[in-house]
Amino acid sequence: MELEENERIDDLQLKNLKIIQNRDWFCFGIDSVLLSGFASDIKRNSRILDLGAGTGILELLMSAKVEGSKIVGIEIQKEVANLAKRNVKLNNLEDRIEILNADVRKISLNKLFDAIITNPPYKEKNTGIVNDNNIKLISRHEIEGTLEDFIYASSNALKDQGTMYMVNRPERLIDIFEYCRKYKLEPKELQLVHSKVNTKPVLILIKAVKNAKKYLKIREPLYIYDDDGNYTDQVLKIYNKI
Repeated sequence: MELEENERIDDLQLKNLKIIQNRDWFCFGIDSVLLSGFASDIKRNSRILDLGAGTGILELLMSAKVEGSKIVGIEIQKEVANLAKRNVKLNNLEDRIEILNADVRKISLNKLFDAIITNPPYKEKNTGIVNDNNIKLISRHEIEGTLEDFIYASSNALKDQGTMYMVNRPERLIDIFEYCRKYKLEPKELQLVHSKVNTKPVLILIKAVKNAKKYLKIREPLYIYDDDGNYTDQVLKIYNKI
């Protein structure tokens, strides 16, 4: 496949999957990989929706982790959605993955999906470091959709007892729980992600079920690196390397 300026192809080291990334845009990070591992209990043959698909990393990972799944990704930025479509084609997954260039605040997805995976923008508007690159800005900040918008859309898209899986930052935990309860998504599992042992959590992974009863399970913490700076067995297992 012909690449455009500032693009590269990375090997995901999972079932021969590859991804095209643009060096000037927001390249995927370990948060997407960890979310794919957290959501790997999605049942086979499920219909999965990714809200805020970016360049399609979660679509590719979940296609490998959930057998027979059909996956739809929604991405508001046209250039980014087009790259996601190219990544689907690069991996010959057109029969399983569909990318839509659409706004999660406006698209109608009433109760069509068994599971939602989402890595929404972490930062509220006008907070944190603002990037001059508009694509990075929209990827990181709530410019084209707030956290509440993503959770509301998740609730609308899920079937009864369907499941939402989200990765976000620890400082957004209370907001997430508040919006989940507001839109009938009951938080069922929480996992804190730390860079290393004895460090503060840097990410949170949340599982919520639509119209479920109240009960929250706290998973054991996930540590990304060991004392030598290498990936822990927890992370290598997600990468399927052990």
